[in-house]
Amino acid sequence: MYTIEASRITDRAVLVEAIGGIRLAAVFTGEHGLNCTQVPMVVDEAASGGLRLRGHVARANPHWRAIGSGTPAIALFQGPHAYVSPGWYETKRETGKAVPTWAYIAVEARGRLTTIDDPSELRAMLDALTDQNEAGQPAPWTVADAPADYIERMMRGIVGIEMQVEALDGVWKLNQAKSAGDRAGTARGLSEASREEARALARLVPTDPPDR
Repeated sequence: MYTIEASRITDRAVLVEAIGGIRLAAVFTGEHGLNCTQVPMVVDEAASGGLRLRGHVARANPHWRAIGSGTPAIALFQGPHAYVSPGWYETKRETGKAVPTWAYIAVEARGRLTTIDDPSELRAMLDALTDQNEAGQPAPWTVADAPADYIERMMRGIVGIEMQVEALDGVWKLNQAKSAGDRAGTARGLSEASREEARALARLVPTDPPDR
């Protein structure tokens, strides 16, 4: 995933935490024609250090038929993003030499996709995915709350997928390469935006280039 080095994040713990917060990935494959599906996913770290992503797609979605045993794939997790106006920059006021850009957070996982065919493994994935997304609810729902025969019928309508992650890369594009004055203007402009995700980005704009 292209970015300038100032915006690249390689700290695995930071990237895994971001995946756990974003949760929804655009999953791309191209081995048997270009396919892309939005997939809610859960991330697991093995004791051995391996990383996997699990989710599911509708059985009616032809994408799963393009997934063989170890199909190369990308899972792109797109975090908050926002327009950045050149009017926010100190440089704009001083020289006029400023143009718009976009601030965003994204994590790209590359690896090999397989389908989850074993019913018990599919159920385990559903339990993990549900528990992740129900956390924080006043009364968290569990898969076991629904009648067993209903869940079995619903499971027949989905196909589980699993990625063994081989590479993880992140971009926190927050004007790190800009001057301190332009970064301060970026943070101020984002903090005053109407969209919540823009305001969330404002809190992440560094006063100094971040350690990576």
